[in-house]
Amino acid sequence: MTIDAFIDALPKVELHVHLVGSASVPTVLELARRHPGSNVPSTEEELRRFYSFRDFPHFAQVYRAVNRLVREPEDVATLVLGLARDLAPQGARYVELQVTPYAHHVVGLPMREVTEALDLAARRSLTDHGVEMAYIFDIPGEYGEEAAKITVEHALQEPPAALVGFGIGGIEQERPKFRDAYRAAFSAARAAGLHSLPHGGEMSGPETIWEVIEGYGAERIGHGINCLADPRLVAHLRDTQLPLDVCPTSNLCTGQIARIEDHPLPRMLEEGLYVTLNSDDPPMFATTLANEYRVAAEALGLGKADLAQLAKNGVQASYLVEERKQALLAEIDALVASGS
Repeated sequence: MTIDAFIDALPKVELHVHLVGSASVPTVLELARRHPGSNVPSTEEELRRFYSFRDFPHFAQVYRAVNRLVREPEDVATLVLGLARDLAPQGARYVELQVTPYAHHVVGLPMREVTEALDLAARRSLTDHGVEMAYIFDIPGEYGEEAAKITVEHALQEPPAALVGFGIGGIEQERPKFRDAYRAAFSAARAAGLHSLPHGGEMSGPETIWEVIEGYGAERIGHGINCLADPRLVAHLRDTQLPLDVCPTSNLCTGQIARIEDHPLPRMLEEGLYVTLNSDDPPMFATTLANEYRVAAEALGLGKADLAQLAKNGVQASYLVEERKQALLAEIDALVASGS
């Protein structure tokens, strides 16, 4: 079996993908035409140019522009179902989708209507596409106390049925000034039974990773690629096997690495760290979940056994029910044993 055929056949989970960032070009064009007057291009050629990022702040600016197209509950459901439709042919069986309630709050969408749209879309994702959908509510880290408050309120007062986690994203360098508010938000979410799944160490150093571990009680960390600068942190991550959700093409497109060949994923694996492979904002970065496995193979030199282990890591690090986990792990083992 060729490496491409192996990747296509490999059962996968997606643990790090964002609602708005998952919007395919046709979906964004549909929303732009549905809501004219935005500064988001309404032709495919212009939109692809719009998705050429200078750095992470520029990416965040573009992301916010696309987010402003999400104005009605129907738009929220359109995004979720579009992601399920795109992931199903890639062998994806389960997704933990990052949703930013504050972004919907600022355009006037009521919590209950957002939740109803998420619930409806989760049901249809499974019945129409065979993709099980779970949700993570995340704080946009540059927006401070109000964003933290709105995110917690939505998570605790009007949660979708499939809500499993609480996170934080956005520009990491803005977080220290709101440290106490963010720690309090995570404390409240964890007390309510949500898992702590923050971003950390994507665009800043080990100090951010330490903060999400010690201040937020992180159970899984988005990105974490800058952990290698701190040997003590590497040792801690190795000893605890705290999962790191890695997204190579994203890191290239937002300027966190200069070349895909420079990505630290192989070294993270050599150090014995627990890594999962994900796509982050796939259409914005011209990638897919399956393509991230191809990047790992072709640009980073990983073999079939490595790719299978990354897929198993994703299953184990997910919040799937145990029976479903074991079934997916058995499928992966069977693929490897089939002479792949």
